[in-house]
Amino acid sequence: MAYTLSEQILAQAAGQPVRAGEVHTVAVDLVMVHDSIAPSVIRVLHDELGCPRVRDPQRVAVVIDHVAPAANLATATAQRDLRRWVREQGIAHWFDAGRGIAHQVLIEEGLAEPGRLIVGSDSHSTAYGAVAAFGTGMGSTDIALALATGQTWLRVPETILVRGQGRYGRGVGTKDLALRLARTLGADGATYRAVEYHGLDWLSTGERTTLTTMALEVGAKAGIVAPAGLPVRYPVPAWLQVQEGARYAQVIDIDLATLAPQIAVPHTVDNVVDLGDLGRVPVDVVYLGTCTNGRHEDLVAAARILRGRQIAPGVRMMVVPASSAALQAATGDGTLLTLLAAGATIGTPGCGACIGRHMGVLAPGEVCLFTGNRNFRGRMGAPDAQIYLASPEVAAATALAGYIADPRAI
Repeated sequence: MAYTLSEQILAQAAGQPVRAGEVHTVAVDLVMVHDSIAPSVIRVLHDELGCPRVRDPQRVAVVIDHVAPAANLATATAQRDLRRWVREQGIAHWFDAGRGIAHQVLIEEGLAEPGRLIVGSDSHSTAYGAVAAFGTGMGSTDIALALATGQTWLRVPETILVRGQGRYGRGVGTKDLALRLARTLGADGATYRAVEYHGLDWLSTGERTTLTTMALEVGAKAGIVAPAGLPVRYPVPAWLQVQEGARYAQVIDIDLATLAPQIAVPHTVDNVVDLGDLGRVPVDVVYLGTCTNGRHEDLVAAARILRGRQIAPGVRMMVVPASSAALQAATGDGTLLTLLAAGATIGTPGCGACIGRHMGVLAPGEVCLFTGNRNFRGRMGAPDAQIYLASPEVAAATALAGYIADPRAI
C-alpha cells in the first residue's frame, strides 16, 4: 500500500500504520514554545495539570521572538519569568531575543529534521514541513499536555497534492506561488488537511519555508515539501519518500512559467489578484521580513533591485531579518549596506510588527506592502490600515516607486 508523506511521518510517531481520517496518540519529537504564549502554557502545565516539570527537556525549544526585545514593562516581566523557568527546567534548546523567529531558527539549528513530528505554540509551525517534517500549531492546553507527557493525539489529515511544473519567469518567485495557491484554494480550502508539494526539488530551504508557512493560510494542518533536493545537512530517513499510488483528496497542477506576480488585497490572504490588475496603489510603508520572507535570500532579492537607488520620498522601508544568521550573512556580503544606503531601517531579528505589537506598527489610514503571511484587519496596528501581501521583489520595486510596482518594470 502507498502512503502520503503525512501518513508516513505520523505512522512512525504512532508506532503503527495510519490512514487519513484515523485518530491516533503519537509521540512528539519536539515541542516549541514562544514568548507570547509561554505564560499560559506554563500556567496550564503547573496549575491545571499539576506537572512541575516537563517530561523531556531535551525535546523542548523555547524562543523569544514575538516581542523581541520587550516593548513594555509587562512584556519584559513575562520574559524575565520565562528565562527563569527555562533555567529551572533545564530546557535544552533556548533562544533569547535577537536570535530570530522560532521557525527559522529551528530549521537553521537542525532541530527540525525530515520525518519528525513537531508541535508548536505558534500557528505557523507548519513551517517545519520545509524540511519534510510534520509541523503543526496547537493551543496552550495541547502544548502543555505535550510537554507533560511527550505525546499528543491527532486525526490523520487527508492530503491535497500540489504539483509545480516548469520554472518561474523573471520577477516571479515562491511567494507568488504561495499566494496563487491561496487564491485557488481559498482561506478554508485545506482545513484540517495536509498540503504536499511535488516537482519543486530545486527550491532552496528558504523557498520551501515560504510555502509551508503559507500552508496555514489555506487552513492546512501541515504543509510538507517532498524531501528530494534537501541539503545534505537534513538527512532523509529511508522510509520517508514519495510513494506512487498514495491517495490524495485533491490534485492541483500549477504551471510556474505562466505565473505572474501576485498580490493579496486587504483584508484576507485569499483575496489575491495579478499585480497587473491591481491599479496604482500608493504606500506609506514597505515591510520586508517575517518567517515567510525574512531570510538572507529574501534580503538579497530586494537589495538586487535597490542597489544604487533610493526609496521614494515619503515611504518608510522596514527590514526585519528572520534570524541573526540572516542578518550576519547580509552584513558579510554587503546586502545590509545596500539596503541601508537605499534608505531602509533595520530591526532586531524576530517577528517585528507582524502581530502589531511593536517595531513598526501601522497608524490609522496607512498603507503597507508586506512580505508576511497575513493581512487581516488590524493585524499590524490600526484597524483601518491597509495591508497588501507580496514578494520581496515586489516590496523592493514598491519602495522605489512609492506605489505597488511590478519588479519586472524596474
